[in-house]
Amino acid sequence: MADQLSEEQIAQFKEAFSLFDKEGGNTIETSELGTVLRALGLNLSQAEVNKYVKEVDTGNGKVGFPEFLTLCARTMKTQPSSNDAEAINKAFQVFDSKNSGYISAKEFRHILTHIGEKLTDEEITQVLKDAGIADDGKITIEAFTKMLNAN
Repeated sequence: MADQLSEEQIAQFKEAFSLFDKEGGNTIETSELGTVLRALGLNLSQAEVNKYVKEVDTGNGKVGFPEFLTLCARTMKTQPSSNDAEAINKAFQVFDSKNSGYISAKEFRHILTHIGEKLTDEEITQVLKDAGIADDGKITIEAFTKMLNAN
């Protein structure tokens, strides 16, 4: 499965892996696996990470680079890209809990400061500004899509 990755992707994964390979033994601690994956933009739940660790951990609490690469390839294959319209719509619906057709900028700010990779107030203000949304405005699906595709 790792053979489906480009040389550039493999190099990117190797670089991230190496940052966590503290002993230089081409392994990382299983406890750091989720952190490395999230740093690469591969978002797995902790349950998914734990399941994979059970598959590959030989009892030493470490994961080798070949296994890590296989997991990256598997994860990339199953996760929608950020440009996937269906995935964007589903994400928007999760945040638009009242089915009003918009998310308030205030609610969006709260989400971005409390869930996932937390952004600073300055970063959120810039995201809203780049999307042309006032801090007290409403975010439509179109604006939401624009923000996600800008990155």
